[in-house]
Amino acid sequence: MTRHVKTAVGVVLTAIMLFPVYWMINVSFTKDTAMRADPPHLFPFDGTLEGYRAVLDQQMPYLGTSLLIGLGTVALTLLIAAPAGFALAKLRPRGTGALNFVLLIAQMIPGIIMAMGFYAIYLRAGVLNSVPGLILADSTIAVPFGVLIFTAFMSGIPDELINAALIDGASRWRTFVSVILPISRNAIVTVSLFAFLWAWSDFVFATTLDGGGDHQPITLGIYHYIGNNNQQWNAIMATAVIASIPATLLLIVAQRYVAAGVTAGAVKD
Repeated sequence: MTRHVKTAVGVVLTAIMLFPVYWMINVSFTKDTAMRADPPHLFPFDGTLEGYRAVLDQQMPYLGTSLLIGLGTVALTLLIAAPAGFALAKLRPRGTGALNFVLLIAQMIPGIIMAMGFYAIYLRAGVLNSVPGLILADSTIAVPFGVLIFTAFMSGIPDELINAALIDGASRWRTFVSVILPISRNAIVTVSLFAFLWAWSDFVFATTLDGGGDHQPITLGIYHYIGNNNQQWNAIMATAVIASIPATLLLIVAQRYVAAGVTAGAVKD
């Protein structure tokens, strides 16, 4: 197979995978009256901005809540995962292997099962339908992943750096904050990105733990457009387009750090 054939095959496969994204954008500009056209319009020649007006009028509070939940999840995940990764990588407590195994198992538990458990706990604690409750729930998915990434990355940092800091009189905590964290920038960006994206796109925890709250994420905002007799597809797709922009920008900006953070083990950038 020649290089040109391989390139052509790659272009075709990429176009197939990206077609749903194009169709989402296309439908977001399509009028409701043209939604059921046969054959469907491949381009919105007679387009409308009604869907995007609906986003600005109705969906901005949902977007703000999702942003708050995403940033809160990132902060809580880093607060727990970074010190835990440092402890497992450099302090090497007993049972490190078993703990790593438990962290892997934790990522295999279906979200709906965890949501049911959280619902029972939140109901007793009185924190249903709250932003802090969603932040805590989303963090339970991001923290195990974050601990594993930090552990793998920090294991590649030479012990000589830590020993030099200790000789200079720095405590373990000061060494972690002043020496280890600056070196672990790639891992921090990787964990932050995945934690934010998980929280931003979460629907299972949101609909289970915050289905009737005053502050709901954007996934529930989109869901509210869908009903038995009311399906505003251009508004749904416009909201999806707007909601995809932050995730897309983050992926573009952070892709270099994510590639280094996931492979881990590097001492220098």
